[in-house]
Amino acid sequence: MEEKYLIVGLGNPGLKYKNTRHNVGFEALDHLSERFGIPISKSKFKGHLGEGLWQGRKVVLLKPQTFMNLSGESVLEAVTWHKVHVNHLIVLYDDIDIAFGKIRIRPKGSSGTHNGIKSVINQLNSNAFPRIRIGIGRPTEQLDLADFVLSKFDQEELKITHEAILKSCDGVMEILLNGLNNAMNLFNV
Repeated sequence: MEEKYLIVGLGNPGLKYKNTRHNVGFEALDHLSERFGIPISKSKFKGHLGEGLWQGRKVVLLKPQTFMNLSGESVLEAVTWHKVHVNHLIVLYDDIDIAFGKIRIRPKGSSGTHNGIKSVINQLNSNAFPRIRIGIGRPTEQLDLADFVLSKFDQEELKITHEAILKSCDGVMEILLNGLNNAMNLFNV
């Protein structure tokens, strides 16, 4: 029996939120979709998803369409339906506590200030799932957190963020091929 992984990118649905800091998880999933040759073309589990095989592993890609604060509803439905163990759930998302343009891979952890992850943890009743946090910078004192995460990147930031998103995809592939510890050793520098 092949291994099955659920890979979730967090974001907000709709064109209004495209290219915002809060949607780097969606962007990472779009890149993974291309790399794996798995189109995200179905609507199910309150989200958009794609299913396929990559390197002998069953892969389910999920972009919750519930808005960020309710992401856990979509994730729980997909985890339950696909019978994915939480250690085979990988969540990619934006993080203000990671240096801008950097990524951090963790086997588990708290939600910090991230309401999407808070929702996932609450719905699963577990924080013991791997995650890849993508650093999006921190708000200035003049800008509150909600406005900041919903703001768009400027041209220079876009280039740096694009590289971080590609690196997060490399991290997912490393987890699938060689395990979480190898991925953390390679990418958490």
